[in-house]
Amino acid sequence: MDITTTKLLRLLQLSSVSLPVGGYAFSQGLEMAVEKGWVKNFADASEWLELQMFDALARVDLPVLARVYDCDAGDESMLQHWNATALACRETRELRLTDTAMGEALARLLPNVGVPLPALKSAGSNDISFVVLFAWTAHYWQVPLDSALTGYVWSWLENQVAAATKLVPLGQTQAQQLISALQQHVPTCIEQAQALQDEELGASLPALAIASSLHEVQYTRLFRS
Repeated sequence: MDITTTKLLRLLQLSSVSLPVGGYAFSQGLEMAVEKGWVKNFADASEWLELQMFDALARVDLPVLARVYDCDAGDESMLQHWNATALACRETRELRLTDTAMGEALARLLPNVGVPLPALKSAGSNDISFVVLFAWTAHYWQVPLDSALTGYVWSWLENQVAAATKLVPLGQTQAQQLISALQQHVPTCIEQAQALQDEELGASLPALAIASSLHEVQYTRLFRS
């Protein structure tokens, strides 16, 4: 499906680093990976992020996003199901906090930009995944699904490369080279995500889980835990 200028602008708004959801505040384990010496340079950062693209985003975030996007707006049980699935797949308290804190921030924003909240959030009592609200908003704004998936990966990638730039550290040119290298994998990542059956969703990344767990008690840190 082609994307109109209006819908493209909506997608750019939703996937922008200026969206006030706090994605920049979380390194998703990268800070501890650098501290431990697992990520020391450009090549290490590229490998670390590429692995997450294919074994986390393509197996959890993007398939959940696609299913929420396709949900009937009134199908509360399915929205609850996929929200619970997304949160259950977060392997540490910190990774779950990343998802729910960004979800809460987006939930506070949406009514102010004319987007009604789904029933599972309007009651105000449930944790909600950022992935679920991203999909909900993209559908409400009639952004095509493929474009929404691309925007989600881009938003994640831009935040993670910004974190790597501070932590590894990388120069600004290296950061752009890293984005250029990793964005080549985005179409394949999305294709793999869309090919998964429901029972195939989910993944485990032990190194990421360990890094995130250790980051929760890291003595000094730049990023939120």
